[in-house]
Amino acid sequence: MTIRTRTEDGIALVTLDRPERHNAIDLGTAAELAATWRAFRFDDTVRAAVVTGAGGRAFSTGLDRSAAGVPQPPSPYSIDDPLLHIGPKANDLWKPVIAAVDGMACGGAFYLLGEADFLIASENSTFFDPHTTYGMVSAYESILMAQRMPLGEVARMALMGTAERLGAARAYEIGLVSELTAPGAAAEVALRRAAVLAAQPTEAVQGTVRALWAAKEAARAQALALAPQLIALGNLPPDRQAGLFAARTRHGGQDGGRDSEQDGSQGSGPLVR
Repeated sequence: MTIRTRTEDGIALVTLDRPERHNAIDLGTAAELAATWRAFRFDDTVRAAVVTGAGGRAFSTGLDRSAAGVPQPPSPYSIDDPLLHIGPKANDLWKPVIAAVDGMACGGAFYLLGEADFLIASENSTFFDPHTTYGMVSAYESILMAQRMPLGEVARMALMGTAERLGAARAYEIGLVSELTAPGAAAEVALRRAAVLAAQPTEAVQGTVRALWAAKEAARAQALALAPQLIALGNLPPDRQAGLFAARTRHGGQDGGRDSEQDGSQGSGPLVR
């Protein structure tokens, strides 16, 4: 099991538990996340949830490269995205979910962050999107973040790839993060906020969550419908992507057991705003 769950006083704590891989999400983890959210729909003991990552170094660094070779249909109109159903809203869960970020959150982590109701992050957290650096289109990630951030901030982060890191202070200034904590304290603070949500009448809370998402759902759904074609047309072939990953690993002097997206290293050093 790569997901740990603990429920107490109406609050579920969901922890991505692959710290040795910076909580990168492989196919098994993706399936566990989807199953967890679906189970919460039927569990009256869960009235609110917090999702976080183990180890203190990363919330998640997105798709584990071991899962990158998912077979794809030969059509630009259809893509089997292994992360498309890892979020609570994709699984029709309308109980409130808070994301607690400690450390890095990048790439495919935005599938989870984009479907949280609000984010709490430690002061040492960073957000970035490496897709363009490695010859991939940032489609789902950018669409989801465009629902939470000013367009110019999303564009800068997505287009500059690994050369740009959005620091926690800037993320708070632009509204991506609603509250900053000391390093290591994001989950603790998020659990306290979740306790307030869990104490409210659950029907009213879930109805409010649904109303908030309805306010932007039409635009989001139309944008997401374009994502498969954009990815199919814009991504480099897998062998060229692999070459870019390998080159970054060599130049960055990284441990060969991790890819560049997963530990976030870059040769020139990050730009933190």
